[in-house]
Amino acid sequence: MMTATRGEASSLFATPRTVAEHRTDGSMVLRSPEPLRDSARCVGDWLEQWARQAPDKVFLAERDSADTPWATVTYAGALRRVRAAACWILAHGLSAEHPVVILSDNSIDHALLALAAQHVGVPSAAISPAYSLISRDYDKLKSMIALLEPGAIYVSGTKPFAAALAAIKPLHKAQIISGNADDVDALAFRTIAATPEAPEVASAFAAVTPDTVAKFLFTSGSTGTPKAVINTQRMLTSSQQAKAQTWTFLERGDDLVILDWLPWSHTFGANHNFNLVLRNGGSLYIDGGKPAPGQFATSLANLKSVMPTVYFNVPRGFDMLIAALRADEELRHRFFSDVKFAFYAGAALPQNLWDALEELSVETVGRAMPMVSAWGSTETSPLATDCHFLADRSGNIGVPIPGTELKLVTSGDKLEVRVRGPNVTPGYWKAPELTKQAFDEEGFYLIGDAVKLADVERPERGLFFDGRVAEDFKLNSGTWVSVGTLRVAGIAALAPFAQDIVVTGHGGDEVRFLVFPNIAACRAHAGLSETASVKNVLGHDKIRTAIAQGLAKLKQQSGNSSGHATRALLLVEPPSVDGGEITDKGYINQRAVLTRRAGAVERLNDDSSAEWIGI
Repeated sequence: MMTATRGEASSLFATPRTVAEHRTDGSMVLRSPEPLRDSARCVGDWLEQWARQAPDKVFLAERDSADTPWATVTYAGALRRVRAAACWILAHGLSAEHPVVILSDNSIDHALLALAAQHVGVPSAAISPAYSLISRDYDKLKSMIALLEPGAIYVSGTKPFAAALAAIKPLHKAQIISGNADDVDALAFRTIAATPEAPEVASAFAAVTPDTVAKFLFTSGSTGTPKAVINTQRMLTSSQQAKAQTWTFLERGDDLVILDWLPWSHTFGANHNFNLVLRNGGSLYIDGGKPAPGQFATSLANLKSVMPTVYFNVPRGFDMLIAALRADEELRHRFFSDVKFAFYAGAALPQNLWDALEELSVETVGRAMPMVSAWGSTETSPLATDCHFLADRSGNIGVPIPGTELKLVTSGDKLEVRVRGPNVTPGYWKAPELTKQAFDEEGFYLIGDAVKLADVERPERGLFFDGRVAEDFKLNSGTWVSVGTLRVAGIAALAPFAQDIVVTGHGGDEVRFLVFPNIAACRAHAGLSETASVKNVLGHDKIRTAIAQGLAKLKQQSGNSSGHATRALLLVEPPSVDGGEITDKGYINQRAVLTRRAGAVERLNDDSSAEWIGI
């Protein structure tokens, strides 16, 4: 197979370099030998810069549907509205103690309001719309509002958010702001963005420092109350400076166009992708679709309208994209011809998807599209490592970025990884004890992940994600089960019928799977109509046979009992937002599922049950 060439990689990325410090206590510290160069004082400096240098360039674009034209805002237009909204924010006394909270999806108004707050030193906090629109009890939303005590709350329209707004009303004194100018029960954002500018805005902007809190981002909160991660201006700007030193094409001034759905309530969509565009004067087309049934068609229509120079997605999105590319020759040629490279994150990319994308690229344009990744968390804003080189297979998360150190500490038979650098959070808002527990004695953040070196003798060849330390468990035989690795292998073996997998078997003799099925793929394989019930689809003989064959395939590939599952149970109920089982990016929280679905685990372990499927 013809692969992407090293020459292509060298024209896009810096050569990976890593220095390893071996300590007497057995730990190892990895760092880049390249120092982190000076970064911007604050995010607002980027907006001011591009409004001067490229005032008429499209900064943001959105559209209501695939049939409507793109509405755009230029850099100069964005800065005017940001300064105007910032004037309103200052006049109404908003602050870190009373920040701007945004409950809605990505939009131009959302972006401008968040930037306006940050411009004058007031944090913004984007909260996943799922907590307002999908949740039934609003408990997590209530806890977030009570913690933040916002001075303003933005929604795209009051009608869809009416129940959520009613649930949190007793918890705040915030002004409700609406993106819908016809809402009589809220202040229109249009009005705020037309506030006459006052000199206080320039003074407040000048007073912003790298230590100023830029935003609060919430962790998924799989257990207990979600934590508000403090994101300082330094975290955001140093992260993008490191990105520019690894993705060297950015410094050449190449045109950067991104079409992206990833939510700004998460660090991947907000701090990585949105800030990538803003820092480098690119254009961001906001994708109103997402990789979910009934919504990916919008993403495809948008992709046909605007072909990005870099394509970002999570594994579920790549799964759906591959099927679409196979079915559309014209789109396939445009995609592999115009996109420089693809970037996956949020979860490990199953190898079958990596192989499929590579094969399609070779068939279409005669070379494999470069595929890269990175690793980090909300607490690392998010970049800690970057795979800016051509990895041989999926899963390589790269090397430490300039300015960031990784400490690898032996934990059982794994290497626990810890992070220190200017991109790391100072802690959690109003939670000093949680903050204290999150760092070791040297100030390394305890991220909770495990990694392994691609080549022990050559650390510059990168690291592989090796699961969550707390998720792994032992079988009765004493064999450790690497949940993260097995989850990805299981999805590949059960493709295309498993949307995601939860690994169980704690304290038992065998590994077993709880499977969130891909209902569309199962219906198609079983030859059933779209109206067929989920229960009937999952109980169909063809589906049960296919799952059994997938389990057998995985066993053949594995050398021991910890590398395959002997049983699988297909789950009828999709993952729950209220239960903390899934994030906006589609990432499944293993521990939350196992806790919430203890009954399913019991049925999976019941030898007399007819529900589970065996090899």
